[in-house]
Amino acid sequence: MAEAHQAVGFQFTVRPDGVELKLSQEVIKNIYLSGLTAWKKRAIQFKNGVLAGVYPASPSSWLIVVIAMMSSLYTRVDPSLGMIEAMKENLPYSRDCMSVQTRAVLSAILFATGLWLFLIYLLRYTLKALLSYHGWIFESHGKMSTSTKVWLTLVKMFSGRRPLLYSFQASLPRLPVPSVDDTIHRYLESVRPLLVSDEYDQMVTLAKEFKDSKAAQLQRYLILKSWWATNYVSDWWEEYIYLRSRSPIMVNSNFYIMDLLYITPTHRQAARAGNMVHAMLQYRRKLERGEHAPLRALGTVPMCSTQMERMFNTTRLPGIETDAVLHLTDRKHLIVYHKGRFFQVWLYTGGRHLLPSELELQFQRILNDTSEPQQGELKLAALTAGNRVPWARARSKYFSQGLNKVSLDAIESAAFFLTLDDEPQGYDQARPRSLDSYAKSLLHGKCYDRWFDKSFTLISYPNGKMGINVEHSWADAPIVGHMWEVNIMTTASTSVCRIPAGYSGRFQWSIIEASYVSAKRIADDVDFYGCLFHEFGKGLIKKCRTSPDAFIQMALQLAQFRDQGLFCLTYESSMTRMFRDGRTETVRSCTSEAVAFVKAMESNAQRLALFRKAADKHQNMYRLAMTGSGIDRHLLCLYIISKYLNVDSPFLKKVLSEPWRLSTSQTPQQQLNLVDIKKFPKYVGAGGGFGPVADDGYGVSYIIVGENLITFHISSKFSCPHTDSYRFGQHIQKAMLDIQALFTEEKQRQTVENGKHTPLENGKKHI
Repeated sequence: MAEAHQAVGFQFTVRPDGVELKLSQEVIKNIYLSGLTAWKKRAIQFKNGVLAGVYPASPSSWLIVVIAMMSSLYTRVDPSLGMIEAMKENLPYSRDCMSVQTRAVLSAILFATGLWLFLIYLLRYTLKALLSYHGWIFESHGKMSTSTKVWLTLVKMFSGRRPLLYSFQASLPRLPVPSVDDTIHRYLESVRPLLVSDEYDQMVTLAKEFKDSKAAQLQRYLILKSWWATNYVSDWWEEYIYLRSRSPIMVNSNFYIMDLLYITPTHRQAARAGNMVHAMLQYRRKLERGEHAPLRALGTVPMCSTQMERMFNTTRLPGIETDAVLHLTDRKHLIVYHKGRFFQVWLYTGGRHLLPSELELQFQRILNDTSEPQQGELKLAALTAGNRVPWARARSKYFSQGLNKVSLDAIESAAFFLTLDDEPQGYDQARPRSLDSYAKSLLHGKCYDRWFDKSFTLISYPNGKMGINVEHSWADAPIVGHMWEVNIMTTASTSVCRIPAGYSGRFQWSIIEASYVSAKRIADDVDFYGCLFHEFGKGLIKKCRTSPDAFIQMALQLAQFRDQGLFCLTYESSMTRMFRDGRTETVRSCTSEAVAFVKAMESNAQRLALFRKAADKHQNMYRLAMTGSGIDRHLLCLYIISKYLNVDSPFLKKVLSEPWRLSTSQTPQQQLNLVDIKKFPKYVGAGGGFGPVADDGYGVSYIIVGENLITFHISSKFSCPHTDSYRFGQHIQKAMLDIQALFTEEKQRQTVENGKHTPLENGKKHI
């Protein structure tokens, strides 16, 4: 067992004349400081809980209302319309314990408190009513109507000052349940370009039969749930889409996020890991206290923060039929994996976090440790990479008692999991496919060097680069992206000095490896290509007066058609966090308008007009999804209710069985604007990605970085003879350039028509 040091808190010796007791002042001091820190933390959590609980009012406003009511007793003005007097008469009267004056004062305080609580709820429900308005989303970019300006002003007025992370939770509206007619209409519209006439007619028949027979009953139950639950989708989404899946979560569910693209703050692995872990501990402390500022669209409209609660100290536990998510609080250790060995590293000393230099020392000791893994230890984490049922059975059989149980409890209760990798990774301009190996390392590694069940695994490379692998059930990418952006930007220029402190202890394992072969087969099948598109970015696209996301989605449709010769059902993720406990909704990007545009690219002179029509359609669908009028979550919940009621619906079965051969997602960039990338263009993230959703399809994640860079993360499977990630990446780049050329051609034509013909040497300089 590797040890940093031992500290003896007290010693005692039994002598003939009594017991001699020796206390260590250093340990007693540390015990005192730890207890003081714990009580201080509880006090801050209680204070912030009160502040969030009465928001948008403040505790001091209660005192103002009480003083106002007390003053009315002396001015003989009764703002309570006789209620204070009535309360005074109904209070118990006794000359010994309560005089008339005391009853009057107490009545005024009780009335003031009731009035204060009423005003709080009035403010909250007024703000909730204001936040239920989403007309501003549907307005053209750069144009804001007078009504929206008035609405924004009112939202700011009722939002209070200095909100904490959870201050707006009680004021967020509930996710509305769309009408069955609207959902079915939008669904049929979305599949029309993908089906031949006979198939579409059959789907129309199934939809009509469902609407006329079973839909009303299922919808009533769903509306009832929406009244009772804070969100009618989120709990079922987590359970049935993630936790009940029995297939491996490595590649199939977990996703990754990369480090800064060009900058590496230090090439010393232990130093970078120490800085990052310390930054994460600082972030966790503010998170536990609820002190982070809530994210707000337009800087005003709050978004739900519920998913952030389980960021740390969270593990997915395997089960036979369904998994469970275990979330703990206030855990003070970290699990580190290096070359097949597991280490437990304590993160606190004397009631404070270990400093970056102290953490660096612990990590360097682990890196310098040359001992061999114990039997079964090397590939133990492959259990979390394989099928869930074998892992659940192994956990029940081998980890239910003894040292194995203690060791597994330490992993599952850790703040998070850290892997000190032994192979350098990261983007290297001198190596064309360096982004590919970096992504595959983050996505699956060696299949046994990440604990895929942890909320996230932090991965540190020998060259100083980092990244994270994230378990998906507990939260979505923007939540983790928020934490990651804060930490990589705040540690981008941190210096390190070495001073000794801390403790780390080796684990002992007594079971053999399992699940590795099946996990390795999945990992080896991942075909990945990372593409840095430098030709233009958000700046040029906005000058074309179109949405950057819609521009890219149309390019993906064009690339898909050129790659496969056909169109397919396309998934794009959008967020619904403007509603309480909101997560995601699906945008079906392959529309009739998109198909018409793609088909016109080879011959039609109206290509630009068709592109604009398709982009506008996509943007409208994205807005509908964000505002609770999506298609797929509603149909999923109706299907779940049908299974509970044993109601057979061929229509819902058909809908839920359709494969998403093109699954896409945009990684949010600069949620917090911590760095001005115009001044510091090298301080940009590379985004993240995920594995292919369908065996014969593509997974595409993209991040729009600044004004002149778009990064694509493309995945597919080698086992499919019809897909090739590199080939698809080339099609995407060509599609982007071809669409941009449409605007260049229009600009040239307009110049000629105006009699001011000037040859365009570089299209992106003139648009």
